[in-house]
Amino acid sequence: MPSSTTDPSGERRVALLTLGCARNEVDSEELAGRLGSGGWQVTGDAEDADIVVVNTCGFVESAKKDSIDTVLAAAETGTKVVAVGCLAERYGAELARNLPEADAVLGFDHYNHLAERLDDVVSGRSVASHTPSDRRTLLPITPVERQRASADIAVPGHEWVPTADPLRARLDDAPVAALKIASGCDRKCSFCAIPSFRGSFVSRQPEAILGEAAWLAREGAREVFLVSENSTSYGKDLGKEYGAGRALELLLPKLAEVDGVDRVRVSYLQPAETRPDLVRVIATTDGVASYFDLSFQHASKSVLRRMRRFGSTESFLELIEQIRSYDPSSGIRTNVIVGFPGETEADVAELEHFLTEARLDAVGVFGYSDEDGTEAAALDGKLDQAEIDARVERVTDLVEQLTTQRAEDRIGSAVDVLIEDIEPDLDDAAAIGRAEHQGPEVDGECLLTDVPEGGYTVGELVRCDVVAAEGVDLRVRPIALRAGQ
Repeated sequence: MPSSTTDPSGERRVALLTLGCARNEVDSEELAGRLGSGGWQVTGDAEDADIVVVNTCGFVESAKKDSIDTVLAAAETGTKVVAVGCLAERYGAELARNLPEADAVLGFDHYNHLAERLDDVVSGRSVASHTPSDRRTLLPITPVERQRASADIAVPGHEWVPTADPLRARLDDAPVAALKIASGCDRKCSFCAIPSFRGSFVSRQPEAILGEAAWLAREGAREVFLVSENSTSYGKDLGKEYGAGRALELLLPKLAEVDGVDRVRVSYLQPAETRPDLVRVIATTDGVASYFDLSFQHASKSVLRRMRRFGSTESFLELIEQIRSYDPSSGIRTNVIVGFPGETEADVAELEHFLTEARLDAVGVFGYSDEDGTEAAALDGKLDQAEIDARVERVTDLVEQLTTQRAEDRIGSAVDVLIEDIEPDLDDAAAIGRAEHQGPEVDGECLLTDVPEGGYTVGELVRCDVVAAEGVDLRVRPIALRAGQ
């Protein structure tokens, strides 16, 4: 662990456990920086800690259960436990009443003073639980008025500052690091509760993003993974001087030029907001991964309208065609929801038709479930859980076939692989990494065979030939380090 997370006094030790998405990982590293500055030593060993902080996820029912189970498991050791993150922000005092094993349930507004609150908990002082509110009400409705107002509210993951002691501390030495470019969401998807507890959309200033990218590179990150709730909205609240609607396509080339950063990857793109110029910049800019994480969610026009989303099979396929006109090898991934209220057999068939035509690299398939406070929870036409499960299995089976075929199409091509792990005992593959079309953790990986004597080190970018496919994973043979290394 980097020394920046360690307090020399070593008087109090805190373990941070992170669940959920890459956005939560950024929040945890900001909390680690704050806790280190506040006199706490951050440890990766929960059994050796005075207190455990669980950064929870509150996105869907399975994520909520995982978060609660993690709190319970930590409490069973006899260590004091504090719940923070999305589940804590969303339910606050209600969660505290139903989860007495947690010694405190704290929301985003506690983050600036978390070190002091942990002092209170370990000292036996009572800490009032977070009281939830709709965080969309904390910022002006008009995006251009938000920047000044956002300085007065807690926006997790935005507090890195360019000083000798930045308010972020890396919790691992992986060669890829997430970097927040914005928080919150203004979209009104009928199935999603995220805007209510993450708030309205607010961008980070480009200068802060570039500065943090440079710091991450100095800390060992070779790939910077841009995260937000909706990256295609980046800059809409920054004003004309930052390009307004063009802010992301102006930012990406600058990030690619940051010393030490080999690859910039964008996540969470909304198809309806993905402009042609942004497609061109992502697909053609050296140093920017030709990778499109597009949130299609479905393909049936009628289901999408009930979801309060836009698009259709035709418009989505047109976007994919536009992407591949620039770079046929572009990586494209998505998530889809099946079993949405009112979804018919014809709607499922339309989704299957789209997936078959789209030839995507990775697809996450989720069954619909009601979320508290969402419009969809009150819709009629609910399907039985058994039917939802059957549709999930049906679409998943199709996706596995299609993504395997897409991976096999890459055999014989060349890819740049970022080495992320060395596994000397792994049969004939001594190194593992990801190609440009593979996002962290969710899109498969590359296993390097025939590694030359001396091998490679984590963080190197290696040019390889694709020699085989195993599902979405690729077996690759090194050609050489990428030019310039």
